[in-house]
Amino acid sequence: MANLVRFLALSRGAMAASPSAARSFSMSSVAAANKMTIRDALNSAMEEEIRRDERVFLMGEEVAKYDGAYKVSRGLYEKFCSDDDSPPRVLDTPITEMGIAGVAVGAAMAGMRPICEFMTFNFSMQAIDQVVNSAAKTYYMSAGQVKVPIVFRGPNGAAVGVAAQHSQCFAAWYSHCPGLKVVSPYSVEDCRGLMKAAIRDDNPVVVLENEVMYGQEMEVSDEALDKDFVLPIGKAKIERVGSRVTLVSHSRMVGFCLEAANILAQQGIDCEVINLRSIRPMDVPTIVESVKKTNHLVTVEGGWPQSGVGSEICAQIMESEAFDYLDAPVVRVTGADVPMPYAKSLEDNATPRDFNIVNAVKTVLHVQ
Repeated sequence: MANLVRFLALSRGAMAASPSAARSFSMSSVAAANKMTIRDALNSAMEEEIRRDERVFLMGEEVAKYDGAYKVSRGLYEKFCSDDDSPPRVLDTPITEMGIAGVAVGAAMAGMRPICEFMTFNFSMQAIDQVVNSAAKTYYMSAGQVKVPIVFRGPNGAAVGVAAQHSQCFAAWYSHCPGLKVVSPYSVEDCRGLMKAAIRDDNPVVVLENEVMYGQEMEVSDEALDKDFVLPIGKAKIERVGSRVTLVSHSRMVGFCLEAANILAQQGIDCEVINLRSIRPMDVPTIVESVKKTNHLVTVEGGWPQSGVGSEICAQIMESEAFDYLDAPVVRVTGADVPMPYAKSLEDNATPRDFNIVNAVKTVLHVQ
């Protein structure tokens, strides 16, 4: 708490990065073939942005000395908090989500660019008043006079063995709110590019990471490893080009869609897979153009069915020119409409897998 108070007291003045911060990120986690874990992609993106802009800092429960509950902030405390003459840039906070978010929002209003980590987005419900009523609405309520450049980030979606109160997707919850931007990365490229974009954005951005994917290693291009690599918020990516049916998803579900597409390709069914990347704003034009080509649409998400991301996509397609191109109703693949079970046998069937997507595609195409 003392570090937090000291940082905020100094934040209005000029901030000089500590000598230890002058060390460049070693990229030791990147192998010769340019592979990186999701965890290290997020870590490196935050490190580079803290170095780039003296207004950026990370705060949250156990993010500093403990390296974060999921080790996403591993090593950042040593790099940015070792000089007693400089304000700390990685701050441990008390266990109070409402307090953390409130302090972060205040700092953003005062000209800083905080990254506020929720140990899990399930705990962000304790802070939703600050996220929605303070961060999201202030720019509008001040007639554009007060910006709130803040990032709310942390693990989201179904985890493993943590039951109903720690295993749900908040993409639909937060994307409902005007004033917020909401991104949901899938790949290493997504994590680096969207995290940097979120930190540099002048609006509050919710970054929904996936807990299960933190340790997953993926290939990454040289371009994505550049310190100035930024992805535009609001632009989807076509992960696989196809002609028979469009699959739209975000976060971990993109991987299941790609697996399903490989299975279906062996059966002569060519799928186009769209990685939304951004939930709000949503790249509806990319979905529309794909549907006009494939004439079929399946949405896939880990969240609940009612008022979900898939529901919004269905509404957008119904109201767009793509409706006249549909040869069958849109099919949604979602998590089960129940709180997440604790029993593994039930948990395994509560979120979509590749075979669920394969069956949905066959349903929409009317094939066996």
